[in-house]
Amino acid sequence: MRNLSVTRTDGILIFSVLFIMMAGLFTMSSFQMYDTYFLKQGLWIIVSLVALVVASRFEYRFLKETRVVVALYGLALGVLTLLFILGKVSKGAQSWFSFGGFSFQPSDIMKLVLVIVLAKYFSRRHVEIANIRHVIVSALYTLIPFVLILLQPDLGSALVLGAIWLGMVLISGISKKHLFAVIAIAVISFSLAWTFVFKPYQKARLMNFIYPLQDIRGSGYNAYQSTIAVGSGGLFGKGVGYGTQSRLNFLPEYKTDFIFAAYAEEWGFVGAVLLFLFFGVILYMLGTYAFLGNSTFESLFTYGVLIWFFTHITINVGMNIGIMPVTGIPLPFMSYGGSHLLAESIALGMCIAMYKYARSGHKYQMKNEFLGLE
Repeated sequence: MRNLSVTRTDGILIFSVLFIMMAGLFTMSSFQMYDTYFLKQGLWIIVSLVALVVASRFEYRFLKETRVVVALYGLALGVLTLLFILGKVSKGAQSWFSFGGFSFQPSDIMKLVLVIVLAKYFSRRHVEIANIRHVIVSALYTLIPFVLILLQPDLGSALVLGAIWLGMVLISGISKKHLFAVIAIAVISFSLAWTFVFKPYQKARLMNFIYPLQDIRGSGYNAYQSTIAVGSGGLFGKGVGYGTQSRLNFLPEYKTDFIFAAYAEEWGFVGAVLLFLFFGVILYMLGTYAFLGNSTFESLFTYGVLIWFFTHITINVGMNIGIMPVTGIPLPFMSYGGSHLLAESIALGMCIAMYKYARSGHKYQMKNEFLGLE
């Protein structure tokens, strides 16, 4: 077995993740002895870090086998379907399985599975991506979980699946005419969804994005309070534990959807820049890993994870500062919740493992060539 010990590069990446996790943990803490959110999130952080390290120790050649990918995809779809029977309804959405005091959201794992499916599909057909058939087939792979998640209803997670598909199609080399066709289909699909699928509160959120001050006491309240929290942080913030908008409950959901606003209020502009720096390190390292991938599959998988994380960061921060609609998407490694933390950590661990095996493989190849064995 090759030596896959943690390198300095991996250490920088893991430290960046740990900083973001800790920043989220202390932002949501009430600093009381029996803080349920703090204890649960702390436990999930430990589990997720262990999962990250364990995932970084395996080789993932088996994911290139069609039967394995089909089995993962079928299992993920089965779990999503099972939600409509056994899922817990919370805030109007049937998106979670509840086990005692813990809840699990299958859509987070579906994002990882979709990245695997699309990486497998495009790694075999990226040279033929000019054929519209491959664009359509890959879209169908995405459409099935997209519809299942949209029916929960969970618009935010469904949009992330769409973004993953679009990003991976673009990376695979879609032609311009097919790209315009995809955009046209997206516009038509959105129009149909607006008419037949979107709930009134989802329409209200989107309308509030266009007219942010139209209903600040109703559908626009969360977004309005979020922008106040971000702006009130100033240069250096109010101090950890002293954010008035979040601690006095003016800002709802500050542990999940609006954790960036709560963080910015307490850490200020300097703290926000520091947070973006660590997110930037993660995205940069993923881009590097993808560029140096050992095969097309590894590169596409890592690019898919990068797109997944980037979409979450962009939408979550955007809705926190009032430039994007509120869609209920968590901030990676920071928002409260175990299922997204676990899925993100496993995905990141897999990217590290693929990069390390690629690098190790290059070393072995160079050594064999030097010795005249190849």
